Amino acid sequence: MTLTFDGTVLVPVADPDDGERTAVALAPHLSPSSTVLVVNVIEKAGGAPDKASVEQREEYARDIFERTQGPLEGAAGTVETVILFGTDVVETIMDAAEERRVDAVVFEPRKGNRFVELLTGDVARRLVRRASVPVVALPRTDD
Repeated sequence: MTLTFDGTVLVPVADPDDGERTAVALAPHLSPSSTVLVVNVIEKAGGAPDKASVEQREEYARDIFERTQGPLEGAAGTVETVILFGTDVVETIMDAAEERRVDAVVFEPRKGNRFVELLTGDVARRLVRRASVPVVALPRTDD
C-alpha cells in the first residue's frame, strides 16, 4: 500500500538532522496538492530562566528549516515553516494542528534508548495519546 498525503500535514522537527531525515522520509509520500507545515517548538521554561535567548533559538529554528526544505523541494505544492512557542511541546504541536485544521501530524521517530525516552517524556508516544488529528510515524530511513 502506498501512503500519499494530498492535503495539509504538520511536521514537527527538533533539530537540523531530525528535520532533514524527516523531510527525506516524507518526500516520497507527497503530491503537488500537498501542503507541508514544518514546525519547530521553542519550549518556554514557564517562569524559570530559559536555556538560551529567544533570538538564539529562532536562529536555530531557521537552520532547521533550511535543512528541512531541501528534500521537500518539488515534492510538495507548498512548504511553510513556523516557529511555535509553548511550555509543553506536545500540547503546542497539537494545538497548532487543530488551529490550522491539518489532515495529519507526520514525523519520523528519533532513535533513542529507553533511558532517553524516559528523560524526554517520549514525545512520540505523547503525540499519539494526545492526538486530535491522525498522527503518522514514518518508517525510519537511517537504520
